[in-house]
Amino acid sequence: MTSIAETLAKAESILSASGVTESRREAISLLTLATKKDRTFFYAHPDHPVTSDEGALLDSFLQRRASREPLQYIAGLQEFFGLEFEVTPDVLIPRPETEMVVEHAIEILRTEDHGRFCEVGVGSGCIAISVLHHRPNSSAVGLDVSGAALEVARRNAEKHNVMDKLDLIESDVFGAVAGERFDMIVSNPPYVPVRDIDGLQAEVRDFEPRSALTDGSNGLSIIRTIAAEAPKFLLPGGAVLMEIGFNQADEVVKMFELPSWQKTELFPDLQGIPRLVHARLK
Repeated sequence: MTSIAETLAKAESILSASGVTESRREAISLLTLATKKDRTFFYAHPDHPVTSDEGALLDSFLQRRASREPLQYIAGLQEFFGLEFEVTPDVLIPRPETEMVVEHAIEILRTEDHGRFCEVGVGSGCIAISVLHHRPNSSAVGLDVSGAALEVARRNAEKHNVMDKLDLIESDVFGAVAGERFDMIVSNPPYVPVRDIDGLQAEVRDFEPRSALTDGSNGLSIIRTIAAEAPKFLLPGGAVLMEIGFNQADEVVKMFELPSWQKTELFPDLQGIPRLVHARLK
């Protein structure tokens, strides 16, 4: 049996050779998964042996990660807005910039006693569930074209005890909620232009669900549909919160230059890129 120190050195070398950045940190994370011991134990006991079963499990994890499968899919988990979410290759991995949508949604619902909102493209459920966790008097409908994604969202909603407040429906944008009205619509739509897909990191390009990344066109078609159709599904004064991609702000703002909308606001991410669109219905 090899020691923890020897095992980590070998794992780090394998990951580094495959092009994984932060290979030391990820080697520790994978060994944590394989041994069920935390990194504090590794630092305190570098000579502790790694069993053959633990080594075999680590080898399988290393093979997956060396092929550039995201660490989050290997672990099956990702932290988002202080909560832990199950993630599978059927859903996008939640990202820090998307927390902006949650922050603004929570603020909007602060003035609503029993606000009801709709999420278009619910995926893992990270947005809707996080909002409901912080606004327990609210309720939501989560829409997605992927039945597999809805099952992941369902398990996450059950895990965080909000299933009684969240209706999950298979739907292409608003197709399955005709006649309903909401206080707010939120979305992290597939906004990556299809021409940019090949230039994405291998972890994203080869493993995350293509339909959640791109609309197969210029990345604006779902955004345009939401901007055009949302007034039919919002109560007076209702809001739309949408994450958008790099260099899309000007075109997206134009989509909301319709008589039914008030002034549209843009909010930048930590890199200064306009990332969140907030539009308010008259």
